[in-house]
Amino acid sequence: MNHFLKTTSTISIAALLCSNLNAQTDRKDKAQFKAKSNEFYEQIKKGTQLFDEPKKVTPLVLRMDFTGIDVPKSASEFKTVFTQKPESQGETGTCWCFSTTAFYESEIKRISNQDIQLAELYTVYWEYVEKAKEFVRTRGASLFDEGSETDDVARIMKVYGAVPSEAYNTLKPGQQFHNHKKMVEEMRAYLASVKNSNQWNSDEVIATIKSILNFYLGEPPVSVTVAGKKITPQEYLKTIAKLNPEDYVGFMSFMESPYFTQAEYKVPDNWWHSADYYNVPLNDFMSIIKSAIKNGYSMSIGGDVSESGMENKTGVAMIPTYDIPSAYIDEYSRQLRFSNGSTTDDHAMQLVGYEEKPNGTWFLIKDSGSGGQNNQTAPGYWYMHEDFVKLKMTTFTINKDAVKEILAKFPKKN
Repeated sequence: MNHFLKTTSTISIAALLCSNLNAQTDRKDKAQFKAKSNEFYEQIKKGTQLFDEPKKVTPLVLRMDFTGIDVPKSASEFKTVFTQKPESQGETGTCWCFSTTAFYESEIKRISNQDIQLAELYTVYWEYVEKAKEFVRTRGASLFDEGSETDDVARIMKVYGAVPSEAYNTLKPGQQFHNHKKMVEEMRAYLASVKNSNQWNSDEVIATIKSILNFYLGEPPVSVTVAGKKITPQEYLKTIAKLNPEDYVGFMSFMESPYFTQAEYKVPDNWWHSADYYNVPLNDFMSIIKSAIKNGYSMSIGGDVSESGMENKTGVAMIPTYDIPSAYIDEYSRQLRFSNGSTTDDHAMQLVGYEEKPNGTWFLIKDSGSGGQNNQTAPGYWYMHEDFVKLKMTTFTINKDAVKEILAKFPKKN
């Protein structure tokens, strides 16, 4: 290449570079945050996992076939008391509170004709505080877990009162369902460390438990505003909700304790060992339930819901004859199942209605658990046959006005 051509070429390249540089300085690019993604890599991971991992087979469960049986098809068939719409307890073990709070909401309507929704998690918050106190008092011997019993809601209300649902919403923005797994794990781990180190400072333990609860649930209100006036949760319970916790009693029916005496319901979730349950013969247990709901009294009821005769898509709960024929369901078969552990203290719900059919009485049961939400005709409800209640439902909480005659048969307490 000669010098002229070389020089000309160099000048041309320089001019081109300068032109490109000017063009780039004229452009102002922008950026934004985007979710990191590599869709094909996700396909690779999914493919390798499916290849390497053993095939997952959905386990089969034995479920009753209801073909040819006259079962309820709709919640509209039932005669019902007032109840709020079903609420989900989410990923929590708080059925005892959701069911009994729903029951008290029905009581508010029955007593004072008010449509009020109460904050379930307000009660749950103080329940954990009380459990922590008992854990310290018993030096770690008392159960600290999510479960409890239906009669414990009134026990907590006596001390801490109640607040409306809008006053204590523990769901975070965008959170659809309650999930207490991490919260409970953290509290249990802390209490385990207290026990291991033998550091039984009650004030310190309760303060720490409250700080954990406050982080996950938020601090509960010390007052609520009604008609422009601030009142305490205790005042709200008494003057607005017009509920008296002393008006509610619990019933059970087990042969292990004398009938017509008050005794302890011996399950782990009765963690404070309440011995206030009125123990009655099975026929009385059933007659109370039937007469109460027919007279407009709801109740919270608990027992075993892991049975072959429960099918959540239809919402039907029965006792199949391959388990035990109806004629053989009595106090002995009931006690046998409780004693050998095949009837367990699984779940609490609200009994809100009844229907009479040629094959017996059916009850409409409102459920805060996931099972009832699968009912295709009435999400949040079960259609429960009286035999199921007779054999598998273990306790219920009810207003004492509904059971005056049966309470009169019990010895008077000094």
